[in-house]
Amino acid sequence: MAIALASVMSGAVASEIKLTDNPWKDVNKVLKKIKAPKFKEKNVFDITKYGAVNGVEDYKVNAVNKAIDAAAAAGGGVVLVPAGTYYTGPVTLKSNVKIHLADGAVLKFSTNPKDYEPMVKTRWEGWDCINYHPLIYAYGQKNIGVTGNGVLDGQATDDNWWPWKGKAEHGYKKGMISQEWNGTKENGGRNKLARMEEENVPMEQRIMKEEDRLRPSFVEFYSCENIILEGFTLINSPFWCLHPMLSKNVTVRSVTVRSHGPNNDGCDPESCEFVLIEKCEFDTGDDCIAIKSGKNNDGRRWARPSKNIVVRDCEMKDGHGGVVLGSEISGNVSNVWVENCHMDSPNLDRVIRIKSNPIRGGHLENFFIRNIKVGVCKEAVFRVEMKYEHVMEGPNMPLVKNFLMENVTSNKSKYGVWIDGFENTPQKQVTGVTLRNCSFDNVKTPHKIVGAENVKFENVKINGTLVEVK
Repeated sequence: MAIALASVMSGAVASEIKLTDNPWKDVNKVLKKIKAPKFKEKNVFDITKYGAVNGVEDYKVNAVNKAIDAAAAAGGGVVLVPAGTYYTGPVTLKSNVKIHLADGAVLKFSTNPKDYEPMVKTRWEGWDCINYHPLIYAYGQKNIGVTGNGVLDGQATDDNWWPWKGKAEHGYKKGMISQEWNGTKENGGRNKLARMEEENVPMEQRIMKEEDRLRPSFVEFYSCENIILEGFTLINSPFWCLHPMLSKNVTVRSVTVRSHGPNNDGCDPESCEFVLIEKCEFDTGDDCIAIKSGKNNDGRRWARPSKNIVVRDCEMKDGHGGVVLGSEISGNVSNVWVENCHMDSPNLDRVIRIKSNPIRGGHLENFFIRNIKVGVCKEAVFRVEMKYEHVMEGPNMPLVKNFLMENVTSNKSKYGVWIDGFENTPQKQVTGVTLRNCSFDNVKTPHKIVGAENVKFENVKINGTLVEVK
């Protein structure tokens, strides 16, 4: 049975932020509520004092966690990774503690799955489960962070984590076990978890195993508050790179993500509120930024939308999308601002993308974009995809409402605007879309719009010609 529109939308817009008719003044209300946590900077816990040795590949010494425990016991502080190369297993952050990567510091993580046991509470592609401990993880903590100009290296390659995807381009060979197949295709970990979710199996019983091949995220903060991720470079992630989840007051600043493995999304705030992503660089194997809120029944059960999110002054290179809403979006999204970004790569598929389908659903409203400069993108500057993964029917029709894009320029793309909703539905899925003062050049198909109403082009030029939507 479809969920009633009124009940879903009431959850999506419940927010401390009341919007006016000027979204670019409203964004300041959001920014005032996002404050980076402060730490006891004089309380420094150097990991070399807890057993870490520069250049020694020992993943069992547990120096980072020992330093975190000491900092937490002292009421908080800074865990220092000094210049050099250090090796570690999974890291668990605690309240009032941040990891600081000094200039020249490299922290390399084990690629042995056994090191990431015991399993922990997490979400995997929007489904709740008990799965591998993320490389850096926190659960229910406050005032935490990772800062500094060093490098986090997950060491994922075509020889360890990435073949688990099940694709030859990432090292999979016939006969290997993957997330899609572990004896019979129906028993693959992804399908196993999907069945558990569909059958409403309690989260505590959704225990994944090594043969399920569900890779861990790199940095995941679950049900946390007051988060700072700043300055560092992250490379070679097993799965999603930065994954704040069910958290609030999150700042991601001046972080560089370069990771081209499968599902290597750059930053995925999921069911989060009051999030700032600024001055970051993304060069990824999947979406650069993807805003999510859980998948299918799990997302609807939590009913925790992502809301009040600001993305600004970022650079996007390779990726499936620059800034994306979805596809795991069943818990809804509202109030997202994107401005002053530069996106350019023949391997960047779309600039702005919204994706869902009639099974995942999700109601998305108040999405404001301005001042985006695009060099080249492969497919579309603006893409709304309501039939994601070719799903053509279901009880939870996604809805998109109140979208504004202004002052966006692009030098080359296949499509300018491509909205692919459903025709002949009682209610249009996409409504209230305005493009203003935009210019898209070297476009093969100016626009293709299906299943939408109240779409307006105001001073929009495509291939040098003013375009109107009829």
